[in-house]
Amino acid sequence: MFLRNCWYVAAWDDEIGGETPLARMILGEPVVLFRDSVGKAAALEDRCCHRHLPLSLGKVVGDVVQCGYHGLEFDAAGECVNVPGQKAIPPGATIDSYPVVERWGWVWIWMGDPSLADDTLIPDWWWVDHPDWKTTRGNGGNPLKVKCNYQLITDNLLDLSHLPYVHPDTLGADSILDHPVRTERNENGVLMTRLIPDRPPAPFFKMAGGFTGNVDRRQNVVATIPSHCDVDVATDEVGSGVLEYGGPPQGAALHALITSTPETETTSFMFYAHPRFFGKDDPKMDEIFRNDFTRIFLEDVVVMEKQQEMMSRMPDAPRIDINVDAPTIAFQTILNEHIAAEQGDI
Repeated sequence: MFLRNCWYVAAWDDEIGGETPLARMILGEPVVLFRDSVGKAAALEDRCCHRHLPLSLGKVVGDVVQCGYHGLEFDAAGECVNVPGQKAIPPGATIDSYPVVERWGWVWIWMGDPSLADDTLIPDWWWVDHPDWKTTRGNGGNPLKVKCNYQLITDNLLDLSHLPYVHPDTLGADSILDHPVRTERNENGVLMTRLIPDRPPAPFFKMAGGFTGNVDRRQNVVATIPSHCDVDVATDEVGSGVLEYGGPPQGAALHALITSTPETETTSFMFYAHPRFFGKDDPKMDEIFRNDFTRIFLEDVVVMEKQQEMMSRMPDAPRIDINVDAPTIAFQTILNEHIAAEQGDI
């Protein structure tokens, strides 16, 4: 079950363009994305209403996408505007269209009621475009295909206690386990906070900040329905003030902006970007964020795909919860409440 009246990322902005339209399965539904003659993105049901060939097998011609079977042409609103060989357009020659908005380097799509599409609900991830921050596109600017339900991705990001075990040589530090998380719930998501004062830095942050002794470390995750996560982390000298959430960026500070889009119930697209406040002009740091952080995320993918494999094999197997699960439980509850309310409106 998916929440529909919300924004999901459909694609990176530069995935769409040229003569070839882009096919993508979103919420189990085939979608075709293309740009018109002035570069405006559009999203349609990926199906010609004549003989059901996917429009993604056709091509973009000016402002329309042309079916590769009989040449029928559809505009950005899903209206058939041309049928080769005849002047009249048959009644009912339309397909679904979806609202799209371009922001933060992504094309966002609204799969629910178009009249409810509100672009103020897109997360305000302003760091991506701010000159004080350097942003690296994750996975080479391509979506990361993950064979798991999209909620497992959010669970993974809200539970950073896995870092010492899954990422021991980069982000992990045993000190994480000594400090509990605080969970704050709001109408549309949760804030997870963990403060780690005066402890040894994780390997990556030790290198990035050049720290020689203990540090203060902050971990905050802002998760917003349906699947948007801002992992806001920073490490700096003891007593520097880095533990103050919402204060000015300092030290080795970065955001991992991650959102997952369901392809099906058991497969997802993961989109992510890394704005950082340090090493902005350092080519070595650029390479680390392009390559090493991709490797880090792939370590998570192994875990999540194995989770999904076992959950699919043993759907009724019991499981327990522990203290670090509080943020994930809170977020799942909020998401389920929104889905239930939406289903009740149908």
